[in-house]
Amino acid sequence: MSGQIVIGIVAPAVIAHRIQKVIKAFPTFTPVFQVSEDLSDAVSFTKELAEKVDVLLFSGYEGYKLVKDHMEFPVPAHYIPLKASGLYGALFRLMRRMPDVQGISVDTLSEQEVSKVLEEVNENLDVLPVAEHRVFQTRSQIISLHERLFKEGKTQGALTGSNAVSNELHTLGIPNEWVVPTEEDITISLERALLSCKKRQNKDSQVVMGLIRMVHPPIEEFELAGHRIQKKKARIRQMILEYAEALEGHLTAVAEDEFLFVTTRGIFERVSEGYKSIPLLQTLKEDHQLSLSVGVGFGLSAKDAGNHAWVALRQSIQFGSNQCYIVREDKSVIGPVEMSNPLIYSLSVTDPALLHKAEKTGMTATYLTKMMAQIKRTERITYTAQEIASILGVTIRSAHRILLQCLDAGLIQIVGEEKLSSKGRPRQIYAFHFIDDYLSEKG
Repeated sequence: MSGQIVIGIVAPAVIAHRIQKVIKAFPTFTPVFQVSEDLSDAVSFTKELAEKVDVLLFSGYEGYKLVKDHMEFPVPAHYIPLKASGLYGALFRLMRRMPDVQGISVDTLSEQEVSKVLEEVNENLDVLPVAEHRVFQTRSQIISLHERLFKEGKTQGALTGSNAVSNELHTLGIPNEWVVPTEEDITISLERALLSCKKRQNKDSQVVMGLIRMVHPPIEEFELAGHRIQKKKARIRQMILEYAEALEGHLTAVAEDEFLFVTTRGIFERVSEGYKSIPLLQTLKEDHQLSLSVGVGFGLSAKDAGNHAWVALRQSIQFGSNQCYIVREDKSVIGPVEMSNPLIYSLSVTDPALLHKAEKTGMTATYLTKMMAQIKRTERITYTAQEIASILGVTIRSAHRILLQCLDAGLIQIVGEEKLSSKGRPRQIYAFHFIDDYLSEKG
């Protein structure tokens, strides 16, 4: 996808699975994984990725250093450092296996980090550091130190930040646990990778345009509470001005109840916490008298950004009140932004077979691509009508209509029921096999 930052990730399967989960919160990244349990593959993997990616991420320091010793990095490269937070799980597993352990040897993490964790969990163990951060010791030296302390009876087990060291210690009969990075460690590393990328740095100064439109209540409600709503509109205008100031942007009124702001992409992404939050909308969630529709456009030119902002605003108006949608420079859509993990989907569908199926179901191309994005992201194909309504941004009645048309066309099946309580009708569960089949064919 144009405009995306391609990140090459070199990791063993366990850590790769964690990264796959965390990276869904970074819509700017397109990940390319190279997975292996053999550390020596890191060099060949990096050479293979060199021409394909904008930034590299290694699961740990060991792989990063191995590649660095063999070649110059072709793009910015990072590794996921181990912090004390990853120690809790490994320590728990080791002590569950060996409740009488009195001393442990530790590499990667410092003695202070380990001692602090032990103090917090009220465990009195001797901690013997083998290699802090492994900058100067080789893997064989680290293993030898673990082995010597174990044979001398000073330790009964080991904690290591290296899968390869862990495997070798198992071979030597030394009880040990592999300390793997937490999701928080991975998130921080991905943020650093994002900021370091040259393409990211160029994007930070890219022009972003946003359109904000006040949505009025029905005419009869407006007349009944006209003065109160006028006061509310005045407050909202002030809030919009403050939001534009937070964006360090320029704000202008293009109509009585419509505003245009201009800022840069880097500032917008920082204020929106990576497309996760629009503070302006959060304060209006519980207010049904007035609402806002927000459309944000990215573009390689001011003209494109403005056009994309109008498209995004139409998406926002179509899918409900107090919503924000973003149309990026490649015309892909992110939204609604207020979701903790917003969908990313294309504005158009060009596959003839898929378009034909959409016509049979009465679904618009936008609805179809939203469902494709949801299924691809969650790897789940079964949904209730209530979930479909939330995903598509439609009423429950509209969701039932769409599902009935899909059933009539033979594209989905009812596969079960969801009983929420002793009262009320159970909810039917529908399986979207035709979308799953299509995604499988496309790899």
